[in-house]
Amino acid sequence: MTARTIGADVLLGLATVIVLGSSVGILVMRDVYQKLHYVTPAAVMAPLAVALAVLVEAGWSINTLQTWLTLAFVIVSAPYLTHATARAARIRDAGDWRAVAGDRRPATDDRRPATDDGGAPGERR
Repeated sequence: MTARTIGADVLLGLATVIVLGSSVGILVMRDVYQKLHYVTPAAVMAPLAVALAVLVEAGWSINTLQTWLTLAFVIVSAPYLTHATARAARIRDAGDWRAVAGDRRPATDDRRPATDDGGAPGERR
């Protein structure tokens, strides 16, 4: 075994540990919002470790370039997918993604102009 192979194996092992740790976090959390916090390491850090393993093992090559382009796409898209998942969960739970009366957390967007009846424009009553 060469040092490159050992380094790549260590990075792949790290990626595996990250995914397993995230999986345990997802299993023990109570609701979808808490579980979303444990998706991020598996979605960003583990692919980064795999991309580093490819770089260590293969050096700079077309495979490495393809791996890093894929990693860039994953890192850019992960926050959007997490936000879309949270919004879908909010719609499932509350029927709408916007804050409604009786929420535990009040709406903090004071920039919306008020209507004559005191509500925000387009607000459901």
